[in-house]
Formats: sequence, structure tokens, C-alpha cells
Amino acid sequence: MRRSRPRRDNGAADDATERRGDYGRTVARLHDDEREVGPLNEAENRRLLRIKLFGATGSVLLLIGSLGTGAIPVLQNPVAGMRVLSLPSRMWSTALTLSIGGTIMLVVAWLLIGRFAVGRFGVEVLHGRSPDRRMTRRQADRTLMLWIAPIIVAPPLLSKDIYSYLAQSAIAFRGMDPYVISPVRGLGVDHVLTRSVPNLWRDTPAPYGPLFLWLGKGITAVTGENITAAIFLHRLLALVGIALIVWALPRLARRCGVSSVAALWLGAMNPLLILHLVGGIHNEALMLGMMLVGLELCFRAIYGSDRLRRPGSIWPSSAGWILIAGAAVISASAMVKVTSMLALGFVGIALAQRWGAYLPALRHAPVRQWWDRSRRSIAALAASAATLAGVLVTVMVGICVGTGLGFGWTSTLSTGDVVRSWMSMPTLLSVTTGRLGVALGLGDQTQAILEVGRPLGQLIAAVFIVRWMLACLGGRLHPLGALGVSMATVVVFFPFVQAWYLLWAVIPLAAWATRPWFRISTIAVSAIIAIVVMPTSSNTSGVVLAQGLLAGVIMVAVMTALFFEDLPIQRWWRARRGAHRDRESARDDAHSG
Repeated sequence: MRRSRPRRDNGAADDATERRGDYGRTVARLHDDEREVGPLNEAENRRLLRIKLFGATGSVLLLIGSLGTGAIPVLQNPVAGMRVLSLPSRMWSTALTLSIGGTIMLVVAWLLIGRFAVGRFGVEVLHGRSPDRRMTRRQADRTLMLWIAPIIVAPPLLSKDIYSYLAQSAIAFRGMDPYVISPVRGLGVDHVLTRSVPNLWRDTPAPYGPLFLWLGKGITAVTGENITAAIFLHRLLALVGIALIVWALPRLARRCGVSSVAALWLGAMNPLLILHLVGGIHNEALMLGMMLVGLELCFRAIYGSDRLRRPGSIWPSSAGWILIAGAAVISASAMVKVTSMLALGFVGIALAQRWGAYLPALRHAPVRQWWDRSRRSIAALAASAATLAGVLVTVMVGICVGTGLGFGWTSTLSTGDVVRSWMSMPTLLSVTTGRLGVALGLGDQTQAILEVGRPLGQLIAAVFIVRWMLACLGGRLHPLGALGVSMATVVVFFPFVQAWYLLWAVIPLAAWATRPWFRISTIAVSAIIAIVVMPTSSNTSGVVLAQGLLAGVIMVAVMTALFFEDLPIQRWWRARRGAHRDRESARDDAHSG
């Protein structure tokens, strides 16, 4: 919901010194309130059921194909030697076709079911209107569970990061420091866990937070060197994160005046989440889930009517403890992956606003009156920062010391810089410039350009984030929307970007941004990236990939016709069933007569 402008005591709301700045004016247009609508009618429910089953069929095909194209461990392959289950691994082209076709079917089902969440493309989405009817929250939840169910028992999809998780957790379990010792040095090159770690990460320390490695250490204590059991438990951990997202996202959406079903469809039912967070078992699931839960708890306290402190006391009230708990959960999420720490900055802005901070007093005050007009805002910002910093430091120290893993994670945050991702704008521009230099005979200066371009990109991102904070402080952007835009800024300028990093921005923004530009671009990017990132390896030839893609598209076309077209055989079957019902009815009438 749009928050009203804070009231001023001096009645000078129209004075130039009290007008809010123009920060975030363009970005604020991404949001508009949505109205709640009724449930689907009978015909729409029948169509919804077809789409659900179509997507579930895609997930099943993806499961079968993943037995050949998934990130199967080098050792302890659970399906090796099984006559039926090992067939996809011995028929790789067929497995690739099933994987590509299943992925496309899942994406198409997601797009089709979108009309029951955000509306039809040319009628509601394109014009920024709410549809007349939406599927219910229960229907959305059941659809997501149906699509995820086959993926739960599939091998890791599209990434081998899980094997790095296992190796680093095993190092921590042995009492060594995973932030100093790599899998090769800690476990040995021939260890069952090291063998499945990608070559790029075998000799690099862990870049993840101590909370995540501590959880992985507990999984190692249960599973030992059983890779299959460890993968399954890590996937359950990812599912806990998904459950947290599903719990928090609708609540945040309602707080921002957005349809909870629309937010769930764009955020939690997004094929990137199903394929990469559930299928790929990435720790972003837990990070995002905890971050969103923490945000909901903090906003519940800040925007509630209850006092945050007990009257006449410095001790928190019940609402104050909810705020502290929310900030602690966000801080703990940063100990999974540090990116979510950014959320505390926007919680701090919201808290400072409750205590009287407001942007105009900081921007437009005459120099001679600057302190008189600004001291209340500065005091509120300082108190908010001190409160949240105290919670953050307490949680960080508690986790780092309590887990016994220490603070080594602070020195390994740039480990991923070895990846040259085309999705990272600074990296793409730097690598392209380096290639041009080679073509012009200037030598390969790519690494030197990267060392300049990447920090410059991070500096630009920091400037933009400060701008979004100012827009939030001025009341033009909701803190959740400003956080989502800031996460998008981080992704654009991050030194290395993977497909699932897009969810850092998509999921928070799904609960705030509603306008056509955002939804259309997000839908398009999510669908394209979900399909473009294929389960191939470096030795996959172009011919095999083209064959798999063509066969997958043909398979999807056939399945689409079977599910949605009124084929002659279907009309014949309906006529036969109708004739049978008519005979039964006539027989019953004769008996009753």
C-alpha cells in the first residue's frame, strides 16, 4: 500500500524546504495497487487443471532426462547398473531431448497459468489492469507442489555446486578451516567427494557463510560419505527455504497492495526457482527465504500501531522483540550468503522513518538552518543504524564463534571472481574489450581490464543503491521495492552472475512492482534464461545440441496438441462416453417406469 507522507508539526508542508526530492520518481512508476478479485469459474478451473498436468508432465520428463543429463556424481552413481533407470545415461541424446522438452513444457505451463494470476497478456498485463478472476492461493500452492514433486527425487540439475557444498562441509566436519583449506588439500584429490567437485573449485576455499557450512557439517555428520543421502538432505534444506519464501511473499505483497497470487506466480512459481533453487540445490533458497521472513517480521513491527518500547523503559515491547527477531533472521540469512545483508539497510530506513526521519529536511534545508531542520532525522537514522547494527554484530559474532568456523568467510567473498560470466555487465564489457584488443594486435589485456572494470561496476552499483535509499527515505519507494531495485542493481554490476542470481531481484520485486514494463520484461527474461541454460557440457557438439533442441521442440508441440487441442480421437471418445451415459440413463428410466 502507498504510505502517506509523514505529517510535519510546523505546518510548512508546502514550503520549498519541506518538499520531497525527485529521487526514485521513475522507479516509483513500477508500482500500482492491485484489487483483489474472485475465484475462477468452472470452465477456467478445467483449463487450469490441464495446464497444471501439462507442467507436471514436463517435470516428469525432466526427471527422466536428468538421469542422463543431470549432475550425476563421478562416484556412487545411484542408478548405475540398473536396467531401466540407467537407460538415459546410455542414451544421452534421448536424455537431452527429454530434458530440453521437459524444461520447455514447464516454462510454457508457467506462461499459460499466468493468465489466472496476472491476467491475459494483451488485455490486463499490457495495460496494467487486474484480471476479473484469479486462481486461489490454495490452487497456486498445490500447483507449485505438483511441479516441484518430480524434481525432488531428481539428480542435481544444471549445476555441480552441490558437490562443492559437500566437500567444504566435510572439511569443516573434520575440524579444518574451509575458508583456508580447499577440497583437494583437505580431502585429497582421489576422495569420493573431491572427485565430483568441478575442476574450477577443487583448489579454492569456501565463499559461503558459516551458518550454511555449519548446517552442511551437520548433514555430513549424518550421511558421512554417502553422496546420495547428503544431496537429498541438502535438497530438503533448499525446500525449507522455498517454504519460507511461500510463507513470506504473499504477506509482503498484501502489505504493498499487490495480489498475493500474482506475487507467488511471478516469484515462487518462477521456472528459475524450480530449476535452479530446487533442481540445482543452491543455497540462495535458504538465503532468500530467511531474508523475506525477516523483512515481514520487521515490517509487521515497524508499520504496526504498537509501541516498539515499553512506556518509560528502554526495554522492547512485544512489537520491539518482533523487530529484533526479524533483524536477527535477516542477519542470519547473511551468514548463508552475504548478499542479503543489504535488506537491513532498507529496514533501517523504514525504522528511521517511524522515528521521524524524512528526506526533505536533509536535502532542502538552508545552510543556516540545516542543523535545526536535520537533527531529528539524523538522530533517527543514527538510532536506527545503531539498533540494527547491534543486532547484526551480535548475530554474526554468535554464529561465527558458536559454529567454530570463525570470520574467515570475510576473506573469501571474491572467490567467484575466477568465473567470467556473460550475464555480468562489467565482466562482459571487460572481456569484449580484451578480445577487441587481441584482434587489433594490442595483446591480451583482458585480466587487467577486469581488475579495473569490476571494481568500477561495484562503485557504480553503490552509488545507485544510495540513490534508492534516499528515494525510500523520501517516501517515494516502499522499502521492499527499493530493496528489490537495489538487488537488481547488484545483479547487473556484480563481478560474476549466474542464472539463479536473477531471483535476488525478481522475488522481492514480485511483491511490489506491478506495472507492465516490469512484469513483461521479468516474464520474458525468466522464460528465456530458463530455456537457454541447458544441461550440456563442454564436450557437447553443436550437432547433438541442435538435434536435442529440435526433437525437444517437436515433442513439446505434440504434447501441446494432446493436452489442449480438440483432436478427432478426443471427440470420438467424448461421443462414445456420452452415448454410454445416454444408454445408462435410458435404462434407469425404463427400470424406474
